[in-house]
Amino acid sequence: MQFTATQIAGLLNGQIEGNADVSVSKLSKIEDGIPGSISFLSNPLYTQYLYGTQASIVIINKDFVLTAPVTATLIRVEKAEDAFSKLLEMYNEVKLNKKGISKLSFISESATVGSDIYAGEFAFVGENAIIGNNVKIYPQVYIGDNAVIGDNTTLFAGVKIYSETQIGKNCIIHSGTVIGSDGFRFNPESDNKKVPQIGNVVIEDDVEIGANCAIDRATLGSTILRKGVKFDNLIHIAHNVEIGENTYFAAHGVVAGSTKIGKNCMFSGQVGIVGHLTVADNTIITAQSGISKSITKKGEVFMGSPAFDANKYRKSYIHFRNLDALVQRVDKLEKTQKETEIKQG
Repeated sequence: MQFTATQIAGLLNGQIEGNADVSVSKLSKIEDGIPGSISFLSNPLYTQYLYGTQASIVIINKDFVLTAPVTATLIRVEKAEDAFSKLLEMYNEVKLNKKGISKLSFISESATVGSDIYAGEFAFVGENAIIGNNVKIYPQVYIGDNAVIGDNTTLFAGVKIYSETQIGKNCIIHSGTVIGSDGFRFNPESDNKKVPQIGNVVIEDDVEIGANCAIDRATLGSTILRKGVKFDNLIHIAHNVEIGENTYFAAHGVVAGSTKIGKNCMFSGQVGIVGHLTVADNTIITAQSGISKSITKKGEVFMGSPAFDANKYRKSYIHFRNLDALVQRVDKLEKTQKETEIKQG
């Protein structure tokens, strides 16, 4: 689709400098701008690119002062970065606004399907599943029996939703993620016999889950992701875990079974948390940390493996880095002491 500078300025409440009829059909970084694209400038470090960019339109701040001629049409706004972000949202909304049910998809006759859904090629919807309005089901998505998918939720290609899973409204599940697979539980006292996993997974509204995540169903009850949870790629959540509202996980995070995590927590990459713990609200865990005991005080920052208070960890790490020198000093002192004792007879 193409938009003119006049149309874009109207959407952003901006002021045009240059050719108001110039049109664009794509977005670009200012340093990589090409004819027919729109870009923006907000970081002063990129100012040099404004005067040579081939982008047809550039969004800039109202108070930006030009020091040389530009070939692009300019649209001046209060905050260029915010305006461009708005364009990105609109562009994404248009790009992903798919509708219609492919003849190569399968939807069970007993399933309940809302209005304006999209179901791509080889998508499968099982018995008694409930699909809300405006749901996007991309090709090769599997939705098991009795699953519930809320309004405006998007399941990208290859997502697998096992039976009984409940997903709320306005959720985004990225490709390759599996929700509702069995929890890892075996009975060592009975020839390692598999313990049946008959619970489910409940995901509340406004949750986003990255690519290739795995969220296990509960043994009994539910594994729960509360409203607003955000996952990066490659996150594993074990059976009966509960993640509190608006908690963020960076890539490669792992949470073992039955652990309860509070709301508004932030976990950096490769954080591991053992099972049957509680983690208080507003906790921050730095990258590659291992949590081996419950965190009961809200708002603390932890680091290390096993993790402890981040400030104490940093101080301890200074000593650890100097450990070899300290050992050499001790050895030297012990040697001197021994020589002194020998001399004193």
